[in-house]
Amino acid sequence: MSNTYRLTSRSLLAIVFVFAIFFVPRDATAAIHYTISLAHPEQHSFHVTMEVPRVGPELIVAMPAWNATYDIRDFAYHVTDVEAHGPGGARLLVVKLDKQTWQITAPANSQHDLGAVTIQYEDYWDAPGPFSSQLNSRHAFLNLAEVLFYVPSRRAEQTEIRYSDVPENWRVAEELPAEKLAQTFVAPSYDALVDAPAEIGTFRDFQFDANGAHFRVVVDGKDWDQQNLAETLRKIVSSETGMMRDVPFREYMFIFHFGPYAEAGGGGMEHANCSAIAVPSGQMAANVAAHEFFHLWNVKRIRPQTLEPVDFTKEMWTRALWFAEGVTSTYAAYTMVRTGLWSHDQFCSDLAQQFTTLDARPAHHWQSAEESSLDTWLDKYDYYDRPDVSISYYNKGQILGVLLDLEIRDATDNRKSLDDVLRAMDGDYAHRNRFYNDSAGVEQEAERISGRSLKDFFAKYVAGTDDIPYDDFLRIAGLTATKQQQSIADFGFEVSRGRTGPLQVAAVTAGSGAQQAGLQAGDFLLKLDGQPFPRFAQRWLSSHAPGDKVKLQIERNASQREISLTLGKQTIQSYSISEMPAATAKQKRIRNGMLTGATD
Repeated sequence: MSNTYRLTSRSLLAIVFVFAIFFVPRDATAAIHYTISLAHPEQHSFHVTMEVPRVGPELIVAMPAWNATYDIRDFAYHVTDVEAHGPGGARLLVVKLDKQTWQITAPANSQHDLGAVTIQYEDYWDAPGPFSSQLNSRHAFLNLAEVLFYVPSRRAEQTEIRYSDVPENWRVAEELPAEKLAQTFVAPSYDALVDAPAEIGTFRDFQFDANGAHFRVVVDGKDWDQQNLAETLRKIVSSETGMMRDVPFREYMFIFHFGPYAEAGGGGMEHANCSAIAVPSGQMAANVAAHEFFHLWNVKRIRPQTLEPVDFTKEMWTRALWFAEGVTSTYAAYTMVRTGLWSHDQFCSDLAQQFTTLDARPAHHWQSAEESSLDTWLDKYDYYDRPDVSISYYNKGQILGVLLDLEIRDATDNRKSLDDVLRAMDGDYAHRNRFYNDSAGVEQEAERISGRSLKDFFAKYVAGTDDIPYDDFLRIAGLTATKQQQSIADFGFEVSRGRTGPLQVAAVTAGSGAQQAGLQAGDFLLKLDGQPFPRFAQRWLSSHAPGDKVKLQIERNASQREISLTLGKQTIQSYSISEMPAATAKQKRIRNGMLTGATD
C-alpha cells in the first residue's frame, strides 16, 4: 500500500476544529485578570489593577481577613486609593461596606449592567516573609491573598496575573503555569492563585529531580551552600514521597530567604505545590523544609472537614491542628532521623525536649490538644502565650504522633505503623476529594489499621488532659525516659511571639539581668549576638549557660541601640531518653521500625 493519504472534507473539518480549540486566542473575558506593578519599589507599594468581566448591575469585591496562618490579620488595612471604572473609562461609584468589602455600582439612575469593570488600588507591604509580603529596592515577596481582592461569588473562576514594571535584572518565580506573555501566570481559581507565592528579584536558583518529580529551589539571601542544600532537600523529598508512595504534583518549588533578611528567627509556610521558608542560614533549613514539605499531604490535601470550604472572612474553628500541624512535626523529626540528617540520639534528644516543653507548661493540666487547636486564633495575644494559659498543638501533637505510632506498631507486632494511617488517609480523603472528621476521623483510620480500640488514647490524651505516661509508651520501643532537675539559662524577659515583624519584649522579670541592663517592655528585639533574634528562644537558651554575657540589638522609639546583659538561671524538670539495657527482640524491632520507617 502507498503511504500517501487523501485529505477528505471530513478530516479537513476535524483539523479546522482542532485549530479553533488550541490556536485561536483565548477570549479576553474568560478570566479575572490582575496586574501588579512594581514601579518604585523603594515606596513599598504594590499598584494593583483588577479586571472583572461580565459584571451585572453591581460588583462586590473583598480582601481576605486571614489566610493559612489561623490569625485574623485584616489585610485590608494595607489598601488605599480604591477606584473603579467601567467600559470606556467611565468612573464607577465605590462604597466600602465593612473593613474588608467594597461595593461597586454605576452612577445613579443607570439601568445597565456594568459589563467589564477595572479596579485599581495601592497596597503597602514591607514585612519579610514567609508570613507577610514585601516590596523594597532589594526584592519582592508576595503572599497573594494579602494583596489581591476577590469576588466572593466568583472565587472558582479562572484567574490570570501579570507583573509589570519589574526592575531590570529581576526575575519572577511562581509555581503556576506561565502564559506566553512575559511574567504572566494563570490559575484555575482565586484560591489556587493565592496559594502560590511569588519571589521577584535577583535570586539564585537551581533544579533537581527525585522520585520521578521535578524540584526548583529559589534562594534569596546569604550564608548557604548550593551542594549541601541540594543534597539535604533531595534526601527529604525522596524520604517523604517514598514513605507516602505518592507524588501529587508535576513540579514543586522551595523558596528560601536566608541571612539577615530572614524573618526574625525563621519559619515556614506551606502551599499546594511550594513552600516559603525563612531561616538565618542554609544550615538551619532542613527541619523546617521537612515539616513544610510534609504539609504537601497533611493539611494541604489530607484536610479536616472543619477547614473546608475556606472562609476568608472569619475564624474557622477546628480541633484537628494537633494532627494537621503537630503530627506533621512528628514526620519532620522522622524524616530527619530516617535520612541520617539526625542521629538516633538527636531524635531521642528532640523528643525528650518535647516532653520537657509540654510538662513545663502548667496549662497542660487543663488545656487539651483539641482545645489548643480551637484556640489557635488567640496565639497573637501575648497573655495567651503564658505557660499557665496555653500549650502548643505543635508540641503536644508531635508527641502524640510518636505515641500513636508506637501503639499501632505494638498492636500489629510491627506490621503496621502511623505511616500506614497517613497513606490510608491520603487514599481515602485526598485522592477522593473528601475531608476527614477532625480527631474522630483520625481515630477511625488508626483503629482500622491497628485492629485495636484507641478510644482511651484519644479520650485521655487528645480530647483530655491526663498526664501522659511517657515510659509506658517508650517501653514499647525499648526506650525509657528519665526526669531530672536542670538549671538552664534564662533571658529575664518574656517574648511576644507574633507571626510577623520583629519580636518584642512582653515583660521584664524584676531583679533580672535584663532589668539591670535597662530592657523595657515594648522594645523590639532585632539581633542577639549579631544574629536575628531567635523565634524559638527556649531552643537557643538550651545551648547556653546561666551567667553567659550576650548582646541585644533592640529598637525603642524608632531608635536602635545595643544592650549587654547577663543570662539568668531557671530550674526546670527536664527529660532524657535512653535505650533499655535488656530490650526484647520485639522492642528492638519496633524501635528500629520507628527510626527507619520499616515494618515487618
